[in-house]
Amino acid sequence: MGDLEQQTLIVIGVVAASVIGPALGVGSLVLRRRRARARRKTPLVDDLLRTPGHTLREQLDDATIDLQWDVFALAAIPLVTLAVFLAQGHLRGDLREVMRLTPLIAIVVLAFIGFMVRKMWRAGERLDKLRAGLDAELAVGQELDQLMRQGAVVFHDVPADDFNIDHVVVSREGVFAIETKGFTKPNGGRGKVDATVEFDGSILRFPNRATKDPLEQAQRQAAWLARWLSGAVGTPIRVLPILALPGWYVKRTGRGEVRVFSGGELKGLLKARGAQTLSVQDLQRVVHQLEQRCRTVVPMLSERKRAA
Repeated sequence: MGDLEQQTLIVIGVVAASVIGPALGVGSLVLRRRRARARRKTPLVDDLLRTPGHTLREQLDDATIDLQWDVFALAAIPLVTLAVFLAQGHLRGDLREVMRLTPLIAIVVLAFIGFMVRKMWRAGERLDKLRAGLDAELAVGQELDQLMRQGAVVFHDVPADDFNIDHVVVSREGVFAIETKGFTKPNGGRGKVDATVEFDGSILRFPNRATKDPLEQAQRQAAWLARWLSGAVGTPIRVLPILALPGWYVKRTGRGEVRVFSGGELKGLLKARGAQTLSVQDLQRVVHQLEQRCRTVVPMLSERKRAA
């Protein structure tokens, strides 16, 4: 075997190792999972209720997998491109002709690297927002779960038409739709000042911006839930919109249709004014409808497909 053939085989081996190795790894994981499912199955029969941040957790998992593939592509594609480029030169037996394309190949590779780095930077920012949102929903969910000691029933990540309601609390005192926002705080070194949001009844004023979007979102979601519950139960149901801002101090200078709570204040949620008192029968009907809507999580070892 001549030098040219040996070098060609080396280049082909590099390309194969870059592609075949990860493919075999992924394939072995899929095969192991199928064999494990063939030998055993879950003892759970019913679907599970959704947990706090269920939708955000799925989005976070998907975004993490996408980022991992981007890292793999950033590492593998330039290497494969270089290997193919060198292979062409060896196969033709004239590296000088191929080397003329070096500037073009370098520009293409650098452009690809720049594109991927920018994409990964933006993906990292999205991951940070998803993590902050998930932490906030978990914190609020834990606070709301304490209300069960007062007789309330709590549902998390309630699926709606094309969105989800972070939390719904049902009790004799009324129905509450809670929208959670995991806004991060500015690091200005001013202590409580940097962690205080002012609410005048119509707008939220944070240390570095003002917005009313979360209030409008909470109001829209509560209105949708009221319409759906009223139709499902057969009795007019009013839903009180709540905005939860865990980790923030809320300074109230006015009152609006949406009630704004910090995380620690949610323990007094059932005392909020404006809620509709429910009869025992309406309470049971509302809880039944919400439970049917939220019981969508398929056990992990189940053979059934997961709900979208």
